[in-house]
Amino acid sequence: MASAVDTLLHKGYGARREGKRLEAKRLFTEALELSRKAEDQDATAQALTGLGGIERDLGNSHIALKCYEEAAEIYRFRQNVLQLAHTIRHLGDIHYDAHHFDLAEPQFRKALAIYRAHPETPPLDLANAIRGYALLKGDTGDIQQARTLWKEAGDLYKQVNVLAGVEESQRRLSALGHL
Repeated sequence: MASAVDTLLHKGYGARREGKRLEAKRLFTEALELSRKAEDQDATAQALTGLGGIERDLGNSHIALKCYEEAAEIYRFRQNVLQLAHTIRHLGDIHYDAHHFDLAEPQFRKALAIYRAHPETPPLDLANAIRGYALLKGDTGDIQQARTLWKEAGDLYKQVNVLAGVEESQRRLSALGHL
């Protein structure tokens, strides 16, 4: 059954990349059902994060939030710290998008603490988490912290050759009055 779930997950991510949101939702939902039936916690968490991403794409942030929260609990229990950080960063993003800054901030802080402490953190994941926190800090008026975070995010994006991230960091720094 694991290979069937893996296939569904793979197809779900492919459909999402192609913009086929409803197809992706169907595939992730089917993967979730199969993984729950098989009592495969890792696959369940993967299906939940995939489904959460699609629900967010579809504008269903309340459903996405529930998916990510459940996945975070699984990752926390299974001690999969990098997936936990990635998932709670998405929780922060969802709260931020809803202007629930008081709920977003602790999620970003937790994700960053995990990423900074883990020796195998991918620089792009760290940069994306810093980006979300920098947006939050800018919107809540902590301009100095936002500048520091945008500088760090920009350096990381440059390290991994993500031009869009470098450009956004420079734009944001310029808008904050610093280049």
